[in-house]
Amino acid sequence: MKTLLRSQELTCPSCVAKIEKALKDVPGVEDAKVFFNTGRIEVQHDPAIAPSAKLVETVQAAGYKARVSAV
Repeated sequence: MKTLLRSQELTCPSCVAKIEKALKDVPGVEDAKVFFNTGRIEVQHDPAIAPSAKLVETVQAAGYKARVSAV
């Protein structure tokens, strides 16, 4: 499953690396891509192991606000 998240707090490329690493460390996450210029975060994951709420919590634990996005 692919879940889209949004974060408006991305201020530098190191933010991207930090969020991608945090998400990829979550069991059930297959891939995570963060797009610095748009604040878009795409996460490919198994929803039974890594539900959307867990993804948002992970981004928040890394120090950034996030929310699930429809587009």
